[in-house]
Amino acid sequence: MKKNAIRGGTYSAVITAIVLAILIAVNVLVSVLPSGSTEYDISSSQLYSVTSNTKSVVNALTEDVTIYWIVQADQEDAIIENLLGRYESLSDHITVEKRNPDVYPTFAEQYTDETVVNNSLVVECGERSRYISYYDIYVTSTDMYSYSYNTSFDGEGAITSAIDYVVNPDQPVVYALTGHGESDLPSTMADTIEKENITVESLSLVNSDEIPEDAACLIIYSPQSDISETERDMLEEYVEGGGKLLVMAGPVADAELANLYSLLEPYGATAAEGVVVEGDRAHYAFSTPAALMPDMAESDITSSLIEEGYYPILPIAIGLQMGENTTSATVTSLLTTSDAAYSKLSGYDMTTYDYEDGDIEGPFTLGLQAEYDNGGTLIWFTSSIYLDDMYNAYSSGANVNLTMNALSSLTGESEAMAIRAKSLNYSYLTISDSTSGLLKVLMIGVIPLAVLCAGIAVMVRRRRLLK
Repeated sequence: MKKNAIRGGTYSAVITAIVLAILIAVNVLVSVLPSGSTEYDISSSQLYSVTSNTKSVVNALTEDVTIYWIVQADQEDAIIENLLGRYESLSDHITVEKRNPDVYPTFAEQYTDETVVNNSLVVECGERSRYISYYDIYVTSTDMYSYSYNTSFDGEGAITSAIDYVVNPDQPVVYALTGHGESDLPSTMADTIEKENITVESLSLVNSDEIPEDAACLIIYSPQSDISETERDMLEEYVEGGGKLLVMAGPVADAELANLYSLLEPYGATAAEGVVVEGDRAHYAFSTPAALMPDMAESDITSSLIEEGYYPILPIAIGLQMGENTTSATVTSLLTTSDAAYSKLSGYDMTTYDYEDGDIEGPFTLGLQAEYDNGGTLIWFTSSIYLDDMYNAYSSGANVNLTMNALSSLTGESEAMAIRAKSLNYSYLTISDSTSGLLKVLMIGVIPLAVLCAGIAVMVRRRRLLK
């Protein structure tokens, strides 16, 4: 019996040692696996995941990219660390290296003149680099409805855009028309364009014989005076010849844009006089009938907004009346008012939003796209101020997103586009008092009692078996 006991004990000890060795080996193996293979993202905003856009950019890499993580010891941001691990696991061409500013105090100076804070990044490939500030990763915006601040995580968008920038020296160039009192692009729109690696240059057609060949697109934003007939002809030939034109022009208080809006006439679109006002409460915002919330037609430009439930807001807009298209282009009305809309002839001088004799009845088109078979494309929005930061905030960013979708469709921008920031705001679960009471009864009373009864039943059954 002693020999059997010793033999059994030895056998148990050997089996235990083998199992422990296997468990240790498995743990060591799992610890070296990338986080993307061992962690599952169950957050509602998919905070710890990367999109297919990022995977497309990273999988196409043929050059080595280094991401320098500028952070002091024990100050690492857990979300950024997780994200960088996922980038590194996606491609052998991506390497993440930490640079402690206490050890390398002058490291960041070769990349930026800004004050560098912990958890900032530098993305480098060859001689090209881009600095990403911590404040470009965690973005704070104002909620105009609740007068509060929203924080979102834009790490993926910033890093993927930087990777696309450093590996592609040939980035699209967009020319903005000047010479007619055009406004500068609002800061949010300008920053978004920069993030998408699009270069914006100024262009005056008055002293140019042609539109530059490297123009991926021509932009006309908020002109305050009309273009000349010569400029109109140049723009018309440019689009018909395969060029891309994006226009954002609404009514002007003391001028008419007859030549500019005559560009639309061949496509069957005629600009109605005055300012459009909505008669349907579901189609305007903030009790202001001139702040239009148009219906969106399904297209590559609008589909993402429709799917996510966003609504652009177009204040002070011109209405387009659609007729016969006399060109070979395919014309699509992207944004339309309700049938109850009308255009106030008094325009900026209106004293009431009510319909008056002489006002022009709708519906109207507020956004239009015309496409030729040769690639020539015209996209037109009929408000000059909808991209202002205030109106963009009112639309929860939908105005800029709509315009960026249009611009990216014109420039043929890469997969680095359209990576939205992920909200870090908490969504609280609110339940009624009756539901709360029911849950308390179940958790405190019913479930413990059921477990206790089950235990008693098992104990009684086992005693009976022993007898």
